[in-house]
Amino acid sequence: RVLDRRVAMAGSGGVDWAFGEILALGSTLMDGIPVRLAGQDSRRGTFVQRHAVLTDRVTGGEYTPIAALSENHARFWAYDSLLSEYAAMGFEYGYSVANPKALVLWEAQFGDFAQGAQIIVDEFISSGEAKWGQRSGVVLLLPHGNEGQGPDHSSGRIERYLQMCAEDNMTIANCSTPANYFHLLRRQALRSIQRPLVVFTPKSLLRLRAATSSVEDFTSGTFRPVLPDSGVAGKQLDPVGVRRVLLCSGRIAYDLLAHRSDNGITDVAVVRVEQLYPMPDSTLPAVLSEYPDTAELVWVQEEPANMGAWSFMALHLPEFLPGRALRRVSRRASASPAAGSGKVHEREQNAVVTAAFD
Repeated sequence: RVLDRRVAMAGSGGVDWAFGEILALGSTLMDGIPVRLAGQDSRRGTFVQRHAVLTDRVTGGEYTPIAALSENHARFWAYDSLLSEYAAMGFEYGYSVANPKALVLWEAQFGDFAQGAQIIVDEFISSGEAKWGQRSGVVLLLPHGNEGQGPDHSSGRIERYLQMCAEDNMTIANCSTPANYFHLLRRQALRSIQRPLVVFTPKSLLRLRAATSSVEDFTSGTFRPVLPDSGVAGKQLDPVGVRRVLLCSGRIAYDLLAHRSDNGITDVAVVRVEQLYPMPDSTLPAVLSEYPDTAELVWVQEEPANMGAWSFMALHLPEFLPGRALRRVSRRASASPAAGSGKVHEREQNAVVTAAFD
């Protein structure tokens, strides 16, 4: 059924996140670039979404579809690594240094599991080039999202990675569409200068009907650091009438868009910041220039106030948006990344979304 759905997506659109990722990896192989994917349950995918390797339940034989695209494509490796983030991430970092022409990806089972490899991030991934001139194009895939799963499976700790960002040492992204994720991975594979890429990948968006992309979104365009407002019910907002612009990143955009649509709100724009670092310091001002200077700017995040991207944005956004005030809507500051109760989570999430429009 998974393969049948993907065949249908390839023809009629509605491409979901997992298939968009497979398209990125497969097309990269066709371009002659080797791809190595490793992590905890990465062949199947933690959320049973990827199915990069298929296993015959009768014979136990394995088949890897994107490893058989043609006779001349580059090699693809997919490994389920041991549950030692420190060892596995360190190995993939080393592999990316030794084979700079390959696209090397390491995936955490949940984003916060990468904390077990914090030494690798601190000593090598974030600062290896600054200290030793040692470049790496390793990609970290960190599932992230405050979705009621409790404190230990919610946050990939965006704030920690952003705190280490300076001198264009790495790229931090939190994409909200499969097509933009596709173009991000392709850009990483094809770029001439090797820099680490940290991607906060989705969980619930993997199966959210609204989080799909058309075929045309894959066959044209490039990665977009900022996604402008998508309109309401197929109609673009009148920019002159916009009183507030909500800036956000990742999954919460869909909650904001759904609330706006359900309540017929047409004077609030939702702008998605897909690349958190390097800051989109030319793209974002261009998008915001479409709206009146009097429009209020609000950063909305589902993470607590002391986590997520807020501290980084509060420090850096004013530098290229002079004279514009920026306020925050989020959960209150917390010692824990998320509530331990599903009911509390839902109440908090609804409060954040409602406050963004009040």
